Amino acid sequence: LLFLAISAFEVQPLSTEVQEGGVARFACKITANPPATVTWEVNRTTLPLVMDRITALPTGVLQIYGVEQKDAGNYRCVATTIANRRKSTEAVLSVIPASDLKPFHKPSIIAGPQNITASLHQTVILECVATGNPKPIISWSRLDHKSIDVFNTRVLGNGNLMISDVKVQHAGVYVCRATIPGTRNFTVAMATLTVLAPPSFVEWPESLTRPRAGTARFACQAEGNPAPKISWLKNGRRIHSNGRIKMYNSKLVINQIIPEDDAIYQCMAENSQGSILSRARLTVVMSEDRPSAPYNVHAETMSSSAILLAWERPLYNSDKVIAYSVHYMKAEGLNNEEYQVVIGNDTTHYIIDDLEPASNYTFYIVAYMPLGASQMSDHVTQHTLEDVPLRAPEISLTSRSPTDILISWLPIPAKYRRGQVVLYRLSFRLSTETKIQVLELPGTSDEYLLEGLRPDSVYLVRITAATRIGWGEASLWTSHRTPKATSVKAPKSPELRLEPMNCTTITVQWQQDSEDTATIQGYKLYYKEEGQQENGPILLDANDLEYTVSGLDPRRKYHVRLLAYTSMEEGYQADQTVSTPGCVCKCCRCMKNLLRAELFQGPSSSGFLTHKQLIQKPAFTSAQVINYTIRCNPVGLQNASLVLYLQT
Repeated sequence: LLFLAISAFEVQPLSTEVQEGGVARFACKITANPPATVTWEVNRTTLPLVMDRITALPTGVLQIYGVEQKDAGNYRCVATTIANRRKSTEAVLSVIPASDLKPFHKPSIIAGPQNITASLHQTVILECVATGNPKPIISWSRLDHKSIDVFNTRVLGNGNLMISDVKVQHAGVYVCRATIPGTRNFTVAMATLTVLAPPSFVEWPESLTRPRAGTARFACQAEGNPAPKISWLKNGRRIHSNGRIKMYNSKLVINQIIPEDDAIYQCMAENSQGSILSRARLTVVMSEDRPSAPYNVHAETMSSSAILLAWERPLYNSDKVIAYSVHYMKAEGLNNEEYQVVIGNDTTHYIIDDLEPASNYTFYIVAYMPLGASQMSDHVTQHTLEDVPLRAPEISLTSRSPTDILISWLPIPAKYRRGQVVLYRLSFRLSTETKIQVLELPGTSDEYLLEGLRPDSVYLVRITAATRIGWGEASLWTSHRTPKATSVKAPKSPELRLEPMNCTTITVQWQQDSEDTATIQGYKLYYKEEGQQENGPILLDANDLEYTVSGLDPRRKYHVRLLAYTSMEEGYQADQTVSTPGCVCKCCRCMKNLLRAELFQGPSSSGFLTHKQLIQKPAFTSAQVINYTIRCNPVGLQNASLVLYLQT
């Protein structure tokens, strides 16, 4: 379905004065569907498309070189489609007589090339118009010093570069150079040609045959512009990374293969220019002598972080079982990591004690024998108990008047909340007094306004959260000074927002109240680690609405305060706390690197201890090992989300 339409002119020609012998340029721009053909008229007479001194570019630009007196007149462009026709306003070209003395003029590019994005097989034009005396020579090159494709390019007029049938290799930065002949006087202008291209595969997935409980890895890489997004499908249905099935960059990894994984897998690469598919087959080989699955699996909650898992031995070939693997993952959400623990065949129960409180987990068991693995047992789901919160909410303090403080806070992240928050406890006092006043608020609240306070006084505030199990630790005291009673016309406190960018950097963003009538000269920013001395003030411009604080320590709580100021006084301040996250586990990074090479004894330059012992085959089996799983985590870890399992 084609809609015939033509817009109003976006760019129209402008009147200009040009000295005789100089260069005149007019431009038009219009949007139409289908694209319009642009022609030019002078004094309402159509200009020829091809003339020695005049070039009309398909882009809507008219160039006149060596301007003569007869070129003076009224110029306009005419845009024509199969259904419509539009004429621009007229622009006057005035020609100034040239003087007998023609002084030397350095070259100047008055219309250089513009950055352009094109699809494959389109035609693009890079414009370059230059003036100077003597007349400059225009040449083209690529910034990367590659040669320009002579088969698909030609020069239009006095120096415009046209590239036909654009291909990916044409992409790059093009340089227009205007040089006065016989001299070293030159000037340059450059522009980037971006070529959009649909995806094309550089690596295809290959069909695989794997045993039950093995690991399958499908590789897939594609190129294109924009960079293609890789996704995977199983028998035509999109795969979501979760549990046994993971997508790492563009690779698909299937762990603990089961018979249902036998399927056609498709790698799909797509961008704005198109999409392509490549497929491969995973064939799952089943051992006739494998044991039946463990049965009667049941789970019992032991604590907020531990669940007891018990099962019965397989009914078939149970005497050949040499080991069990316990698999578990969070039951809610997507992209959950599946963890596994391998234990001997001398037990049918196991306590998993690195779980998060108040969370549902799904478990299953697999039995192993020398010739293969059993099917998965039935899945069971169990919930860990609640626990007291690991941390307090991060609070923000602002004043709306000299006698109040608005306390607001964000919910505690789930992994630190450890259950449902049912109560908050606010404690506050004057910094000069020891008497503490306490308020308890429902767990659904997220702010409270303290009123009837003393102006120009420092108050200390802290908060505690409680689940049904009990109260967590209180936050450290956060200080806030109420405004002076005479500061009713001072700038209001900014709306402050803190966001960790990484483990050592936070972004401070703010917005001033739109109803604030004060004339702000700038902002003052202060920050400190909890319990440490304050840094600041950092002076910021009135137009600034963001600042990055770097060089911080990971896993620390920082207090930030911000205020606006005028030429007369400081405004109301906003106070807020934020916690920096932990950095990536260096132990895990190290292990990933070690798996690609042999392991050597001794401390490395990065401070990690490595060991010169290749992985040994288990003593309890003579069968071929399919793969190894290495568990890596910091010593004393309680949070299962930081445990990394690496498979070889």
